Amino acid sequence: MDKTARRYTLLPAALIAVGLGVMAATAAFAGWLEHGSAIFLAMAESGLSWCF
Repeated sequence: MDKTARRYTLLPAALIAVGLGVMAATAAFAGWLEHGSAIFLAMAESGLSWCF
């Protein structure tokens, strides 16, 4: 029974971690869509865009 109890305590923590990861990735993607061209132009002006 110890395995079952551990599984049910690990599952919510894993779901919360996955949910936070998805939220962070969504926010990063939305930020890139909003400011991507400005970021690229700023890097191109300083010459750093060729490093990537």
